[in-house]
Amino acid sequence: MDRTEKRAFVAFLADVFNSTSMVVVTENKGLTVADVTELRRRVRAAGATYKVAKNRLASRALDGTQFNGIAPLLKGPTALAWSEDPVAVAKAIVEFAKTNDKLVVLGGALGSQTLGVAEVKALAELPSLDELRAKLVGMIQTPATRIAGVTQAPAAQLARVFGAYAKTGEAA
Repeated sequence: MDRTEKRAFVAFLADVFNSTSMVVVTENKGLTVADVTELRRRVRAAGATYKVAKNRLASRALDGTQFNGIAPLLKGPTALAWSEDPVAVAKAIVEFAKTNDKLVVLGGALGSQTLGVAEVKALAELPSLDELRAKLVGMIQTPATRIAGVTQAPAAQLARVFGAYAKTGEAA
C-alpha cells in the first residue's frame, strides 16, 4: 500500500467506526483462504462486515472514536467485524469460532463500552433483532386471537344447542 491508499483506508475505517454500533476484534492466525471466505460469507449473511486491517492503520482510525478502547487488542494478526446489529455480528463470529479453533475472539466494543471475550459470547447468545421483533409481534397477536376465540365460543355453543334441539324434535 502506498501512502494515499493508507490514508484512504484509515479514512474508510474512521467512517465505519463513526457510523457503526458494534465492533468485534478477532485473531485469525492460521486461517486458510477457504476458511476466511466461509467466514466472510456467514458474516455478510448476518448483515455485517469482516475486514483484515493492519493494526497500525486501525489504531489510527480508532483515534477520536467511541471504539478507542479496543486499541490494546490490536496486536498480532487481527481482523475486525462490525455491524449495526450488535447481536448479529457477535453471533456470526462466535458460531464460526466454535467450529474453527483457528479463529479466536479477542473482544470488542458496543458503543463506548469495551467488551471482553465473555461479554461478546454472551451477546451472541441473545436473540437477533429480527427474532425479537417476531416474538413481539407474536405476543401482540396472541391476545387478539384469544379475544376472537372467546367471542365466537358462545355463538358456536348456541348453534350446537339449537342443533341438539332440532335432532330431538326430529327423533320425536
